Amino acid sequence: MNVIEIHDLHKSLGNFSLKDVSFAVPQGTVMGFVGENGAGKSTTIKCMLNLLKKQYGEILLFGKDIVEHELSIKNDIGVVFDDLYVPETLNATQLDKIMKKFFKTWDSSYYFERLVQFNVPKRKKVKELSRGMRMKLSIALALSHHPKLLILDEPTSGLDPIIRDEILDLFLEFMQDETHSILFSSHITSDLEKIADYITLIHNGEILLSESKDVLLYEYGIFKGSNEEVNDLPEHAIIRTRNGTFGMEALVLKNEVNQAFKLEKPSIEDILLFYVKGRVERW
Repeated sequence: MNVIEIHDLHKSLGNFSLKDVSFAVPQGTVMGFVGENGAGKSTTIKCMLNLLKKQYGEILLFGKDIVEHELSIKNDIGVVFDDLYVPETLNATQLDKIMKKFFKTWDSSYYFERLVQFNVPKRKKVKELSRGMRMKLSIALALSHHPKLLILDEPTSGLDPIIRDEILDLFLEFMQDETHSILFSSHITSDLEKIADYITLIHNGEILLSESKDVLLYEYGIFKGSNEEVNDLPEHAIIRTRNGTFGMEALVLKNEVNQAFKLEKPSIEDILLFYVKGRVERW
């Protein structure tokens, strides 16, 4: 079962357009949604939440159309944006009272347990909290109505590595329930290497790649050599090429290349750079 299915989504905003965006997130998995700033990640997420009206295409969450079943769907979703967008004069205790009115399944006991776990002060105003504390409060708010799906839009951006690691552990804890799923939008690929099961790459409003992380990390390789050496690789094995520091680099399918060619193991960032900046045609 897919917890998210997007088919041929199109949305124009000024000079920018989502162009026939399609991908799916299987239930019980974490999908890393990556792309540079302005690639279309946030626009896609806002369409998924019906905060932006799609022009055409289909968006299904839990198998239901988001436009037709928005209220029932949103009770099963927790959302974390890149900051905490609530009135800054409120504190965590006051936010609990407000959230009770929005969610039938709001669990105050669970919420305050999370605040203790995250070391978030209950009576300090939002505007007085550090960025890391604001994000932890945002996560506590997103989790405390017991959602089945978390949608995360750059939640670790701008945080120091220690806080980022703590937050990733919270998401891994959420995923201990095999019915839970996460769509994790980020440009920090090292975070996604830790937590994601799948990677979807968006660039200029188009999906370039949607694949299992294990396939990307263990079935792809990087060959570095001269133009002539790259041309000796089997053509069907080459995914992308690009200019390297001392010649050419090729992203290849490892099993389609003779072991005589020495290959390097790629990172998620390496693969994304090949897809965004590399060429399909051979040199």
